Amino acid sequence: MVQSPPRDAPERSGRRPGRGAAGFLRDLVVIVVVAVLASFLIKTFLIRSFFIPSESMQDTLQVGDRILVNELVPGLIPLQRGDVVVFTDPGGWLEGDQVAPPSNPVSAAGEWIASLVGLSTQDANDHLVKRVIGLPGDHVVCCNALGQMSVNGTPLDEPYVVLQPGSRAVSGQTFDVVVPKDRLWVMGDNRYNSADSRFHPDTATKGFVPMSDVVGRAFVISWPLSHWSWLSDYPETFDGVRAPSG
Repeated sequence: MVQSPPRDAPERSGRRPGRGAAGFLRDLVVIVVVAVLASFLIKTFLIRSFFIPSESMQDTLQVGDRILVNELVPGLIPLQRGDVVVFTDPGGWLEGDQVAPPSNPVSAAGEWIASLVGLSTQDANDHLVKRVIGLPGDHVVCCNALGQMSVNGTPLDEPYVVLQPGSRAVSGQTFDVVVPKDRLWVMGDNRYNSADSRFHPDTATKGFVPMSDVVGRAFVISWPLSHWSWLSDYPETFDGVRAPSG
């Protein structure tokens, strides 16, 4: 025989009771904390964004471009000749190629939000962007009779270089250097308008960039959308370069 439930037993509607405003706020806080933590980890260990303030990397990078940088390079992934890298100022390199701060509260708020996911350019004032030409131990010389630069005796065909009108030399300055241990020789693609390794022989690092100063390798132009493209390390230019002797 089926018994009727007691009169004072609560009805079962099949629905869970509402959690109320407190539960909603608690869930919201958890979501925000997890999102900020995940974004912090991405910014710290994986990807960051930087703003291009100067013409030194034209025509590869234009003033105002934003690039995404792989921070696993060179910590877990080794650098290669031809990589476009972002590095902190080794000392005395920056003389005004700086990012203007946001001019209004809306822009400032946007930069702050972007910083949570590693897409802010707020610290771009302290960094530079150049292309790696010489790795530790490399012998880098410029220029030969054809105006080419060579690495370990191999002349380079550099299609990314902006040449001076009427000249075929890839550098207006001659040099002959051997890259020290744990250092890099870097140059801008716009060779006649780039204050790179050639122009800092009197600094503490003699124009070479310490590997420890490298933030990462730039791999894509992310903004503006009309400039979106992957950044090449031009393997066809550097594949023939021999390993440094000694």
